[in-house]
Amino acid sequence: MSATSPDAATPEALTAPVVIAVDGPAAAGKGTLARRLAAELGLPYLDTGLLYRAVARRVLLAGGLPTDPAAAEAAARNLLAEDLQRGDLRGPDVDQGASQVAAQPPVRAALLDFQRSFAARHGGVMDGRDIGTVVCPDARVKLFVTASPEARARRRWLERQAKGEAIPLEEVAAEMAVRDARDAARDVAPMKPADDAVLLDTTELDAEAAYRSAWTLVQAKLEV
Repeated sequence: MSATSPDAATPEALTAPVVIAVDGPAAAGKGTLARRLAAELGLPYLDTGLLYRAVARRVLLAGGLPTDPAAAEAAARNLLAEDLQRGDLRGPDVDQGASQVAAQPPVRAALLDFQRSFAARHGGVMDGRDIGTVVCPDARVKLFVTASPEARARRRWLERQAKGEAIPLEEVAAEMAVRDARDAARDVAPMKPADDAVLLDTTELDAEAAYRSAWTLVQAKLEV
């Protein structure tokens, strides 16, 4: 069997709902890895960061501020499935807004049940910042995907350049540093690796090499 084939996992490993937590900072590559792992393992996929982005967008569309606790909680409690399908959930305003609403305990509480219910139904691959520590602390596999701040800033800068945004690399790096600091310092569910998470540093890895490394780690955990 090839190292990248999901068939390498033991059949017993996937007979019960399996949750794979993929945490880490922005532009580390966790979303790409999580989507591919889900597709090859035949598991549902949930980008939990999208929930917070959708909440931030709802607040912004209503003319409010993501830092306003009342507005953020109301948006979280009224979130609709179609909010996750919007095409405007990426961009600097939503990037910062998502981090701001995620720092508020009532917002996290409102979205926690949704995330846990998703995992409980059929298992899945979930990527975010606190899946392995708070949302699904009993996840079968926990990965914390990271990369150097310089590498992550450059990746995000290239993404925005490709979209036609003329923005200096230094500005992107500064925005990401602010978000990293907020996510790591918040009182509720700060971004950090779970004690039993396996760290994957993608600084020097392209997408294929990162995936192969991730699959090797996942395979080892599923066969325990």
